[in-house]
Amino acid sequence: MGRKDPRVDAYIAQSAQFARPVLTHLRNVVHAGCPEVEETFKWSFPHFVHHGILCSMASFKGHCAFGFWKGGLLGIGTGAKGEEAMGQFGRITSLADLPSERRLIGLVKKAAALNEQGVRKPAPAKPRVARALKVPADLAAALRKSTKAQETFDAFSPSNKRDYVEWIAEARGAATRARRLATAIEWMAEGKVRNWKYVRK
Repeated sequence: MGRKDPRVDAYIAQSAQFARPVLTHLRNVVHAGCPEVEETFKWSFPHFVHHGILCSMASFKGHCAFGFWKGGLLGIGTGAKGEEAMGQFGRITSLADLPSERRLIGLVKKAAALNEQGVRKPAPAKPRVARALKVPADLAAALRKSTKAQETFDAFSPSNKRDYVEWIAEARGAATRARRLATAIEWMAEGKVRNWKYVRK
């Protein structure tokens, strides 16, 4: 048999009036779909646990949110308004914003089965590693001769450094490269980024 947490009762009672029937409905749906579920609190809002986190719900000033911990494995994506709220159902302001009770109970049952089988939540995609910036030898040598330019270059963001490096590297001839190199050192000595003329003041 599942277990209810009195803190969830208090949470619902303290929520905005529009949110109370929504939260109560969601709570009932979760218990109907997984009678063994236990309630708890994580990150200051109600969570439902069964062999791990099953789902959670929350209320805010103008909306409620509901989401499954392994929503990506349940065949449900983020709703049309999902980017505006956590969970898979977007901003919930009334029961009309939710799928049918039958549909929700079915999702709870599937989520419970995944947890019982020990299926893990997919790991987030690894962040893209920025490619290392290779500073041309002539630029590096010119920077060493100008303390102010070197200090500016060292303080630049990777994108600002790349702007100068690519501008110099894209020069087609030796004369053009030399001119760009001299200009780059002059601008950096003045604390300027490559496209300083277009920077809004």
